[in-house]
Amino acid sequence: MTERIFKAVDDRIRALGYETVDVEQRREYGELHITVYVDKVPDGVSLDDCERIHYEIEPLLDELDPTSGKPYVLEVSSPGLDRPFKKQRDFERNYGKEVEVRLFAPVKGVKVYEGVLKERTDGYVLVESDGKEIKIENTRIALVRPLVKFD
Repeated sequence: MTERIFKAVDDRIRALGYETVDVEQRREYGELHITVYVDKVPDGVSLDDCERIHYEIEPLLDELDPTSGKPYVLEVSSPGLDRPFKKQRDFERNYGKEVEVRLFAPVKGVKVYEGVLKERTDGYVLVESDGKEIKIENTRIALVRPLVKFD
């Protein structure tokens, strides 16, 4: 269903100058929530942007009827500073930036790597940390996201 929602709203969101990052469905306190994550590079999105997009895509979802007439809550949100990379373009946008790479299980006692993202291919992610390049197989990676540091 999330893929159908993505396809239904993506053209409209792009026409408004934003990018559809992801669509998520979840139950919260018995209610179905549909969240559409949007972004705008390099500026990001504001609360006003989310509200504008919400009103633009709501009729599209009403027409799609993703819940077969059952009620749902539509949310439009920024993906956040530390959202995991999901698509190749997420990785490409972050080449040369610091990232956190979390593994499913430790390799040589290490489960989390921090460093500069150099490359991502179908087979691996390449990160530079402490002057060394570390090649990590994609099958070992639970998530890659921007490294957010608070001073």
